[in-house]
Amino acid sequence: MKTTTVFSFLVLLMFSSVTFAQDELQITAKDSIVQSSWIFGVGLNAVDDSGNVFNGIFNVSDEWNIVPFPSRVSIGRYFKSGLGLEAVGTYNQYKEGKIIDAEVISDNISYFGIDGRVTYDINKIIGQTAWFDPYVGIGAGYTDANNKGRGTYNAVVGFRTWFSDRWGLDFNSTGKWAMSQGEGATNHIQHAAGVVYQFGIEKGLSKRGEEKLELLAAIAKEKQRQTDSINEVNRLKDEKLLAERLKKQQEEDALAAAEKAKVDAINKRKTEIKSRIENLGNVYFGLNSSVVTSSSKKVLDSLVQVLEEIPTLTLKITSHTDSRGTSKYNDWLSQRRVDKTKDYLLSKGVSEDKLTTEAYGETQLLNECDDNTYCPEEKHAVNRRSEFVILEF
Repeated sequence: MKTTTVFSFLVLLMFSSVTFAQDELQITAKDSIVQSSWIFGVGLNAVDDSGNVFNGIFNVSDEWNIVPFPSRVSIGRYFKSGLGLEAVGTYNQYKEGKIIDAEVISDNISYFGIDGRVTYDINKIIGQTAWFDPYVGIGAGYTDANNKGRGTYNAVVGFRTWFSDRWGLDFNSTGKWAMSQGEGATNHIQHAAGVVYQFGIEKGLSKRGEEKLELLAAIAKEKQRQTDSINEVNRLKDEKLLAERLKKQQEEDALAAAEKAKVDAINKRKTEIKSRIENLGNVYFGLNSSVVTSSSKKVLDSLVQVLEEIPTLTLKITSHTDSRGTSKYNDWLSQRRVDKTKDYLLSKGVSEDKLTTEAYGETQLLNECDDNTYCPEEKHAVNRRSEFVILEF
């Protein structure tokens, strides 16, 4: 009993561990980082231009100069490689009584700086963190300090800490070395702190996210291998059934092909018979006449031969008139014509059950020669006819 209880507990624990591991392997927002962006910043700056460089670096009351309003603005573009390009503009004011260039000044003096710099994200070396973003950089600029303008070589060290993908704080210190020491221009240090806003963001996976992605890919590959194995087993099981279906389909295709060949042969034969009868031509009549002429008898005699050669052939004889005369008269005339045509064929030994008739009067003209159109006699003659339609063959 105790053994069973322990075993059940271990199974439950293992199941919980697998479930937890699967949850851990999900790619989430925490696994993504900002890889490139624009960063805009606004903040304060403090200048230490006492002339003693690093001596008394924290002597804020005597050596640091700060204005009580936003005095620094920056804009920069930061790339996937870790490099960044940044432009910085600063304003400050040396306060009366502060130590500037190793002397205590007696008046307030304005400070202006415009700098450009290249920075590098140290996280590219030490590994990404979600909130701490240290960097170093070098650059150059122009500074007007203590009423002395000078170009400067700059070196910066700092870090940003992020509250979200867009908002954070930036803290940095910059050493500025005068390109020329003429007119008493000296080196100085500038500290800065401010709010930064990130936009134009392009995100990617962190190292942890990439590791998760690789593991997920490996799991997916293994699942696919298992699925392929199952599919292969199922395929082998289904081979016999597939072969039977294929054989049945082939038999059905063969029957369909034979049926199609039969239908095609019938249609071909019908087309040949129809063409043969059409080539004989129609039986034509004179104006207001139902007499079968000698030329028409030749057509009918040829038709008799066709009927004798094809015992299964049955025809419908249709007779027509031209448009001249009343409709009632033309109906009567076309009936006489169809009767005369049938009588001639019967007189030649054609069985009556092979023939049916229908009279159309002037309702099926072959041209434009109606009651409202003038036509010469040869055009009207085309409409005075008996035709033959295949019913069976």
